[in-house]
Amino acid sequence: MRELPKIFGDKSEDLATLFLEQEGFIVIERNYFARKLGEIDIIAQKDEVLHFIEVKSGKADFDPVYNVTPDKLRKVINSAHYYMKSKKIDVSFSVDALIIRGDEVEFIENVTL
Repeated sequence: MRELPKIFGDKSEDLATLFLEQEGFIVIERNYFARKLGEIDIIAQKDEVLHFIEVKSGKADFDPVYNVTPDKLRKVINSAHYYMKSKKIDVSFSVDALIIRGDEVEFIENVTL
């Protein structure tokens, strides 16, 4: 039976959250929606840096890292700016990707366009 994308995505974000917490991150929010700008999968903090994290996962036949596109990164960056402005937060931040391939987790910090 095929797993529905939403259920698969939720499981991946649960795994990502667990990984981040084990690495010393404090998860602040999940699935933050910034109006028409887009969604941020996970917002976390570590060492006074706010991390806006895009989670991508996939099956064995396609590497999910290829789903971290310039368009998606622009949406995350714009959403991050909106988040910080709306919360009146002025701290260092990083846009990151967390890639899940089966049981393997890869954290790519400070992804740039």
